Amino acid sequence: MRQLTEDVRLLQETRDDMWARLPNVLAEDTPPGSDDEGNVELRRVGNPVEPDEARAHETVANRLGGIFDLARGGAVAGSGFYYWQGAGARLAWAVFSYTQDLLVQRGFTPMLTPLMARDHVFYGTGYLPFFADQTYKIEGTDLSLIGTSEQTLIGYYGDTIIDADDLPILATAFSPCFRTEASAAGRTNRGGYRVHQFHKVEQIVICAPEDSEHWLNECQRNAEDLLSSLELPFRTVRVGVGDLGAPAFKKYDTETWFPSFGAYHETHSNSNLTDFQSRRFKIRFRRDGKSVFPHTISATGITDRAVLAILENNVQPDGSVVVPEVLRKYLGGMERIEVPTKS
Repeated sequence: MRQLTEDVRLLQETRDDMWARLPNVLAEDTPPGSDDEGNVELRRVGNPVEPDEARAHETVANRLGGIFDLARGGAVAGSGFYYWQGAGARLAWAVFSYTQDLLVQRGFTPMLTPLMARDHVFYGTGYLPFFADQTYKIEGTDLSLIGTSEQTLIGYYGDTIIDADDLPILATAFSPCFRTEASAAGRTNRGGYRVHQFHKVEQIVICAPEDSEHWLNECQRNAEDLLSSLELPFRTVRVGVGDLGAPAFKKYDTETWFPSFGAYHETHSNSNLTDFQSRRFKIRFRRDGKSVFPHTISATGITDRAVLAILENNVQPDGSVVVPEVLRKYLGGMERIEVPTKS
């Protein structure tokens, strides 16, 4: 009996590990393809400035007195870390504050969450086992640094039964985010585009299954409205099979124009995860006497990448950077970040 009990335990562990690695089903109209080349462009907004390597955000920031400082970040914490300082820090805070204000106006509840979470939270949101190599693990504990506040926002509702009258739940949080970028070889790595620590405003929705397509579109509208109001050129793509993470049923990426790269690069992602997370996390609501798994939406509100794009797109011939009009009230009316004068 002892041997049989151990055999059953090992078989159950193997079964559970296999179950944990099953991805979500895909929307029937998901574009085919083996990588991001299969993504399908849906629309473009704005007029891109001409490609120009001299507009690189790190170059622009250095001329402005080092308002975005990768060198000192590297000296203190290693490659992939940075400082915002002076007008750069104020500009970044303005972008994050403006984004949260817009989301709150549209019904999102602001939260500040833990910056660490237990393993079951990463499992419940689908980051374990699929993205284990992207996570900073705290040695000797079952804690890891979060890679997005999606993990802690969804985790807040883990193993709960939600009152159906409380749906939809709309939540947003600002947080630092930590990712190892262990599998990022060959991607855009120059400057501050791909780093180990960044800042993000997240938007998540927990809703009835029949409403998830609507809320996916609403979160997409929020992202595009933010970029439009910041006067940044962008395009939206429908993500294909080869570029779709395991938890997602349907996904849009919004890519902002970076003139130094001469290309659009992702600044926002927006996924309908259907009941993938709610099943793993045992999040339920009652309807007609039955327990139902709600659907979840995870979408970027804004990250530092948008601030980098402002530097590149708004730099002037004299080296100054025009502050988008919607941000000026957060900067005491500042219209430009000027190049410091030499004493």
